[in-house]
Amino acid sequence: MSPQKVYNVLFLCTGNSARSIMAECILRRWSNGRFAAFSAGSRPRGLVDPTALELLRRFNHATDGLRSKDWNEFAAADSPVLDFVFTVCDQAAGEPCPVWPGQPMTAHWGVEDPVAFEGPEEKRLNAFKRVYLELDNRIKIFASLRLEGLDRLALKRRLDEIGRTRLAETGAA
Repeated sequence: MSPQKVYNVLFLCTGNSARSIMAECILRRWSNGRFAAFSAGSRPRGLVDPTALELLRRFNHATDGLRSKDWNEFAAADSPVLDFVFTVCDQAAGEPCPVWPGQPMTAHWGVEDPVAFEGPEEKRLNAFKRVYLELDNRIKIFASLRLEGLDRLALKRRLDEIGRTRLAETGAA
């Protein structure tokens, strides 16, 4: 039996400090060895948001080695060949992206920016949790797809549908 293909997935947002980092960790959790998860930003902040790190630890994600990275790290000749690239913020979705190795499938899975939330720390943590749960929901759907059984057009349609999925639609609020 041949070894199962491992798909390389890159999550993008502008700052690579919260949403894309959370998505990277979530896919690692649900990958079952099928996916290698990465994240990057068009203008990385240079640090992972402390509230994002706290939330990831509360949900028992390993946070060692997480860092804010420039998306050009994944466009270099020696970068992993990408199978999928998902933007998780509207700003990154509208920016011209580098040419990715591998001609990956792309989709926009935009979620609100919890870093922009201003208010008491407890409410800020709740904003991060809402974003985390929305990403978790989408990524679980993605990770459960039988990718080998879908042609490119059907797969693109499913990826776009996943990006429109909201928590209220699944009852997971």
